[in-house]
Amino acid sequence: MDHQQDDHRQAPLRLAIVGYGNLGRGVEKAVAKNPDTALVGVYTRRGPASVKPASGVAVHAVADLLAHRKDIDVLILCGGSKDDLPVQTPEYARHFNVVDSFDTHARIPEHFAKVDAAARAGQTTALISAGWDPGLFSVNRVMSEAFLPDGASYTFWGKGLSQGHSDAIRHVPGVAAGVQYTIPVAEAMDKARSGLRPELSTREKHQRECFVVLKPGADADAVRRAIVSMPDYFSDYDTTVHFISAEVLARDHAGMAHGGFVIRSGDTADKVRHVIEYRLQLDSNPEFTASVLVAGARAVHRLHQSGQHGCRTMLDLSPALLSPRSAQELRAGYL
Repeated sequence: MDHQQDDHRQAPLRLAIVGYGNLGRGVEKAVAKNPDTALVGVYTRRGPASVKPASGVAVHAVADLLAHRKDIDVLILCGGSKDDLPVQTPEYARHFNVVDSFDTHARIPEHFAKVDAAARAGQTTALISAGWDPGLFSVNRVMSEAFLPDGASYTFWGKGLSQGHSDAIRHVPGVAAGVQYTIPVAEAMDKARSGLRPELSTREKHQRECFVVLKPGADADAVRRAIVSMPDYFSDYDTTVHFISAEVLARDHAGMAHGGFVIRSGDTADKVRHVIEYRLQLDSNPEFTASVLVAGARAVHRLHQSGQHGCRTMLDLSPALLSPRSAQELRAGYL
């Protein structure tokens, strides 16, 4: 990792944000925690004057992005996975090094292929699906399986608010606002931890609970049907939809805590059983995801500097690429 040796003496990594919602604000906070990075701009589809970043960084219209291309090392895309990122990431990867947190698991191969083609055409470097799942949990699933090839893996999410599923709810016609909580089934988790390798269906492992504010005149039954039948998000789960007022949503559902578990059980010999468990407990889902995005941007910049173009996922990155520390520091203090 010789490219890391002098990183601490280089100019800060210049990052820009596209989209200033919960995730964009989280990226702004994460940049402040990483002294080797600098936020050089926020780009928005809204009127720039209406966006007031806490850091005071300049706000621009997304239409101005290409004009600022030389001032940005990595673009961090903070849109939603349902409608924004499938369009934005390949579009911007033609011109910028980019990072996104695309989290529709079933569509990651398709998203990867589009972004990879765009990045190779533009000779840029892209990282998709950088977050905690997909992201950190993906890495732990692969590592655990490599270490215990004779075994079974289980992933549980929650209880917590899912950004991607909440965004999907808000795109349903008739919905004014809403959030979705992912709830792991305790009995299923106990079975996974037993090491007995139970077969657990998607529906057996999690429940989904939605709290929705309707637009005036919206058909509640139609909204409920649209949510519970939505492929890739709700159709494979037992999903409950509650209709509430905007006041109750603001009062009771403003928190963004989340977390989860990756569990792998396996045998190395007859009656020699092992269980690996990795856990995340997050006060703020978007702020933690944003921290992963900033570390991912560091890795993207290093890959691009070494002449590596195209798309990557977290599975393709070594921990050293993500770290701000030099190779010597990592060998001396972390092995």
